[in-house]
Amino acid sequence: MPKKIPVTISEEELIKIIRSTKKKHHRIAFILGFYGCMRVSEVVKLRQEDIDRGQRLIRIKEGKGKKDRNIPIPPQAVKGLSHIPVGCSVRALQISVKNYAKRVLGREDVHFHTLRHSGASFYLNKRKWSTRQVQVMLGHSRLETTQIYLHVSPTDLISAMWGDD
Repeated sequence: MPKKIPVTISEEELIKIIRSTKKKHHRIAFILGFYGCMRVSEVVKLRQEDIDRGQRLIRIKEGKGKKDRNIPIPPQAVKGLSHIPVGCSVRALQISVKNYAKRVLGREDVHFHTLRHSGASFYLNKRKWSTRQVQVMLGHSRLETTQIYLHVSPTDLISAMWGDD
């Protein structure tokens, strides 16, 4: 059975979506989805007491598989953390990101989980994180699971081949 390449968006596309987003709680949700590689359910359950500004950590309680994990607070999220909890449902965020992507990017293939895939690819390709670092960020037990998320675009391959930066 052939596997489909996961859909991703670039950081520039995310920024376009965020700039067009009117509701501040949606903006912080999208930022946490991409830069925090968080699942929509984790964003919706996030509370102020889960944010440790002193240690610069977000504590994700009972993520998928009832697992807890800590992730660094993305610098891009610091200003918007006052809008936690986001105060809307999983479905509302799913619909919102899909509508903004359609309106701003003209794409119908973007879902909230696309943000998580895109964030993982961003850290691997643009920030040059190791696969292990991305695995920990995503909260995966198995490296094989993480590898599904790691999208390498043809442009990245061309740059690597030709030494373009």
